[in-house]
Order: sequence, then C-alpha cells, then structure tokens
Amino acid sequence: MAHPTTTPPRAAGFAVANDTFLGSLRASPALLAAVWVGLVALGVAGRLSQPAWHVTPMAGVALAAGAVFANPLVAATVPLAALLVSNLGLDAYDSLPMAAVVFAATAWPVLLGGLMRRATAGGRVAGVFAILGGALASSLVFFLATNLAFWWFTAEYPHTTEGLVACFTAALPFYRWMPVGDAAWSLATFGGLAAAARIVDAAVARGLQPVAATAESAPVKRVSDVA
Repeated sequence: MAHPTTTPPRAAGFAVANDTFLGSLRASPALLAAVWVGLVALGVAGRLSQPAWHVTPMAGVALAAGAVFANPLVAATVPLAALLVSNLGLDAYDSLPMAAVVFAATAWPVLLGGLMRRATAGGRVAGVFAILGGALASSLVFFLATNLAFWWFTAEYPHTTEGLVACFTAALPFYRWMPVGDAAWSLATFGGLAAAARIVDAAVARGLQPVAATAESAPVKRVSDVA
C-alpha cells in the first residue's frame, strides 16, 4: 500500500513566495542582495555609457527596485547608489540644491513600485501598461523638476516667465529621447527580472518535488527470497 507523502516544510514558504511579485527572488535575502547589486550595476553602466543622450536605465532601475523591495527606503538606495557611483565619472553639479533635486527626481519612482507589483497580478498586458506609464511619469517629473531647479538655482536664465520658457525650450532637445529610453529600459529591466525569477522558481520547484513511493515501485518479494 502506498504511503501518503507530506509536503516538505519549505514547500509552503515557496507557495507563498510564488504568489508574490517575482516569486522566489523576493523570498530569499541572498537573492534580494544579488538583485540589489545587479540593479545598481545596471544603473551605473547604463548611465556612464552615453550620458549625452539621456537614455539611461535609471528610471527602470528605480521602478524595479520599488517593485522588488517592500521597504521604500531600501528600494531608494538602489538608484541613489547608482547615481553616486556613476557621478564619479561625470561632471559635478552646479550646486548642492541642484544635486538634491537630481537625487530626489531620480529616486522618487520607487514609490511607483507598489503599483508595478499590483499591476502584474492583473495580467501581462496590465503589467506592461503600468511599466510604460511609470516610465513616462518618471521621465516627465525628472525633466520638469531638474529644469525648474536649473532655472531657479543658477544665473543662466533670468528669473522671469520669459527666462523660464527659454530654459525649458532649450532643454527640449535633451528630453526628446528620454521618454523612449526610460520606457525601453524599464520594459527590459522588468523582463530580465521576470526571466530570472522564472529560472529561480523552476530550480526551487525541482528541489521541492516529492519522491512518492507507489505500489508499483515497491520491491516485490518472491517466494525464493523468504525460503
């Protein structure tokens, strides 16, 4: 007679983790640390590769960090760390207030991460639209905040309505490719994390497969064996 098999203790934890965004990636501290390092490295490499085009993965990195890490403060350390490290190879900011605005505008998309996580539960299409919306919102807020700060904190343009219009007009060519880059990088970043999560989940699932003893697989005693 076959004996009923019991679920291994960690299988329950896997089932719970698999119901959350990115499955086992969010259930293991070691994997979360690896995701943190990977996102920071992506942000640094992407930002240093072509800063003049303003097509960087920073928005995607911030959105993904907000979706992966439940604590917004921990999530914010991802884009901020990428910004700090990449700044070592780029020109300095004009002032501390200007730097503060850039850092804030770079980190705020982590607040949208929870929306990304919930949107994926509604299906792939809803997830894609949520990611695109978050990316476009990130680029727009960054453009508005940094150029408003540049107009206010520097003497490049007069502090008048005409000066503000001139500042934003001059910045439009830099903004041309930013939404496209943010959208593409965000989709690629979330797609890469989803692929990694599927690989990890499959590996965990294989490790949790119980070996069930069946009547057919049980050894059959012959008369000669007991004679």
